[in-house]
Amino acid sequence: MKQHGFSTRAIHAGQEPEAVTGAVNVPIFQTSTYAQQGIGDHKGFEYARTHHPTRFALEQCLAELEGGTHGFAFGSGLAAIDAVMRLLPPGAHVVAGDDMYGGTFRLFDKVLKPLGYRFTYVDFRDVEAVRAAVAPETGMIYAETPTNPMMRLCDLQAIADVARDSGAMMVVDNTFMTPYLQTPLSLGASIVLHSTTKYLGGHSDLIGGAVVTADAGIAERLKFLQNACGAVPGPMDCYLTLRSLKTLAVRMDRHCANAQKVAEYLASHPEFGAVHYPGLPDFPQHELALRQMRGFGGMISTDLGSLEKARSFCAAVKVFAFAESLGGVESLLCHPVSMTHGSVPPETRQRLGITDGLVRFSVGIEDAEDLIADIKQAMEA
Repeated sequence: MKQHGFSTRAIHAGQEPEAVTGAVNVPIFQTSTYAQQGIGDHKGFEYARTHHPTRFALEQCLAELEGGTHGFAFGSGLAAIDAVMRLLPPGAHVVAGDDMYGGTFRLFDKVLKPLGYRFTYVDFRDVEAVRAAVAPETGMIYAETPTNPMMRLCDLQAIADVARDSGAMMVVDNTFMTPYLQTPLSLGASIVLHSTTKYLGGHSDLIGGAVVTADAGIAERLKFLQNACGAVPGPMDCYLTLRSLKTLAVRMDRHCANAQKVAEYLASHPEFGAVHYPGLPDFPQHELALRQMRGFGGMISTDLGSLEKARSFCAAVKVFAFAESLGGVESLLCHPVSMTHGSVPPETRQRLGITDGLVRFSVGIEDAEDLIADIKQAMEA
């Protein structure tokens, strides 16, 4: 369906009416196995870890939305990242962004590094620094853009050129942007991945991950790893994610519109320090955002100046929920140092600007005026 628009593909790709009854929605195939007619005689389905029609529908839809040819669903975003890292042998070298989700850093530093994987962390805003970090044994360049939580961008096309010149895979975590706002494969990435828990699921009611590629060789290896390691999602989570993809475009439009208003309010308030949001004209990489993104997303971070102020503010909000995660229809507020980025060493956090006073907003789709009023009353409190 690649000739159709985004929303049409989100609603229909991989989701033909069910053959037996004509059901418009893909059924929840709540089964672990399938009856076979005889030895070697079956209908293409043997065991649900390997073959699952609800999951297959989700994987096809995600692949089409990201502009790939093969999609793979996993039980969580970290399971998706873990599968991608298993494409490399122990001892492989990875160049990764120095500002990334704390769970990704924990996986790299506490799980993979002891197994022999080697990581060099670089500020991906500096393409030449990325190029200088690449060695002959580098197997992967791993990027987030925007980063979590500092909202730094990297020039995907320029870094894809570095990866291609070195023969390394380029992997992009596209969770913050979704394929509606950014398609890294079209800019040269080898692999794009998501925590589908976030915007793709969009309703704070599931845990999941996804990987998409347009490379048949990478896809064959990912399919083997998905089955051999077994970190697959259940049918209900696949169904819920498919349901949510149908409204992704309209939700992201609202997330973006609300976040722009909230960011502009925060930037105008004297109590908030630097406001990190790509949609603000004075954001240092605003021009890059205009070039490679189709919208600015729903994530904002800003600094209140101290742990005490951050603690008071987080306790005073009423419409925003103080909670981990992001990307749901409801607005969430997070304190990265004590929540999502606790596994990042303090000296690294300090260097990146992840201070005790930093708070991160996941702006939902409520009425923007109510969100701004909530921030205002929390500051007054």
